[in-house]
Amino acid sequence: MQTKIPCVIMRGGTSRGPFFHLSDLPADTATRDAVLLSVMGSPHEIQVDGIGGAHSVTSKVAMVSQSQRPRVDVDYLFAQVEINEQRVDTKPNCGNMLVAVGPFAIDQGLIAAQNGETPVRIYNVNTQSVVEAIVQTPGGVVNYEGAAAIDGVRGTAAPVGINFAATIGSVTKQLLPTGKPLDIIDSIEVSCVDVAMPVILMRAEAFGKTGYETANELDADKDLFKRMEAIRLKAGVMMGLGDVAKSVVPKISLIAKPRHGGTISSRFFVPYACHKAHPVTGTVCLASACAIPGTLAEYLAEKLAGRSMGPQGIIEIEHPSGKIAIDLDADFTHGKQTLRRAALVRTARRIFEGMVNVPRAVWAGKQ
Repeated sequence: MQTKIPCVIMRGGTSRGPFFHLSDLPADTATRDAVLLSVMGSPHEIQVDGIGGAHSVTSKVAMVSQSQRPRVDVDYLFAQVEINEQRVDTKPNCGNMLVAVGPFAIDQGLIAAQNGETPVRIYNVNTQSVVEAIVQTPGGVVNYEGAAAIDGVRGTAAPVGINFAATIGSVTKQLLPTGKPLDIIDSIEVSCVDVAMPVILMRAEAFGKTGYETANELDADKDLFKRMEAIRLKAGVMMGLGDVAKSVVPKISLIAKPRHGGTISSRFFVPYACHKAHPVTGTVCLASACAIPGTLAEYLAEKLAGRSMGPQGIIEIEHPSGKIAIDLDADFTHGKQTLRRAALVRTARRIFEGMVNVPRAVWAGKQ
């Protein structure tokens, strides 16, 4: 009475979820969404009838296929499966899940591995951008063991390099979707930036916060979420995204001066919970914003911290679980929009492989 679907569960960076061959899922979008909701156990607050982890970072899905595009190896379609709603959002990208796309594609035989390391060019269907991953493949086999460590994940693993060079205007098609580096919404200063992910940047102190709170402390403040959501809805219209009430983009980052030797401190919202660490796409966006004249991020990272960062270098973002570093080579001065490199080192792990079952009626599009 159930339909079996080949499935691999992988951790990419600080996210986790099932990976599928796109061809193993229904071609019809509505039926596919129903299948993914069933797979994850949504809508339900603890996703007890599926494999979701009851948190936004563990309610994600990656769908991968061999690409027919020139100079691209695989296509990657990301889906955020809502936990308490019967909704699947394919508008945003997830850079953490993307980290595991290269290893998955090689393991599944979608591309041939080289001896030593294998570059994988990935087309993100959601944002129509290309990202390059460098996967460790000694002897032509994906290596998951190594000495690389990332904050938010225990232990070490083999490094996976990710370069987000072609991601300006990922959703809005504009670096500064409102046309300005600084706006005021509900008496709060905001910077709306779109590099790899549309993000609304605001100073934590504008909401009576330090910017150094734990994720749990921020999640407990329901009034904070009401205020931020009101601003997010208005910013969505200003950014050309329309009504974003039922969309997880744009995201929100509350920023502050660094206090542990980094470049800037961030508490990132996804958007209805504070991320326990920091998302990769959000890292690319915030780091880029640090180099865009006139943004709140540039003000905090450069002027208040007393540093001259310039258009390139290692940018460290402090988050609830530690730091995430990105190598940025960009020039956004004098109206330029040049992003030559936005590279991170992350890790991935293959956790489970087998079959996930969904009720036959769901697969048939009857539920």
